[in-house]
Amino acid sequence: MATCVVLALTGFSTGRGHGHGSSHSGGDGGCSSSGQDHDSSSSSGGASGSRYHDYDRQDDDDDDTGGGSGSSTLQDATVRLIDCASPSRAYATVEVTNPNATSASFTVTVAFLDAGSGEVEERTEDAYVAGNGTETVKVGLSAPGVEAKVDHCAAEPYAPAN
Repeated sequence: MATCVVLALTGFSTGRGHGHGSSHSGGDGGCSSSGQDHDSSSSSGGASGSRYHDYDRQDDDDDDTGGGSGSSTLQDATVRLIDCASPSRAYATVEVTNPNATSASFTVTVAFLDAGSGEVEERTEDAYVAGNGTETVKVGLSAPGVEAKVDHCAAEPYAPAN
């Protein structure tokens, strides 16, 4: 036990990873006992990998799929607000642009705001857009009369594929 204290005070490494990009030897090693985990990931007893190591592996996987060969991941569409709701119009109009070569459906989100920029309501609309195409989409309010409370709108700039 005295060795553990000396090792802890001197900062001597026991072989366990303590940060981004570190490797693991697979054992608890050194002074660790009863499933202690000193790398901030949750402890489940026994040896466990660092959460940072898992992120490194995930990042590497993301890099491998970036080329598009066999990848089914679609980029988010871009959204531009064209027109907001008004007392005579119970919807906002947005332009949705699909940057992918493949046609897809995207979920557009618009926040309808009052004069003090408080949210009256947030609404979503699904938009089907041809590959490398652009569509104009209406995002409606939930009920008649709500448009009287709306002063301006804010569209989320990106719409995820669904």
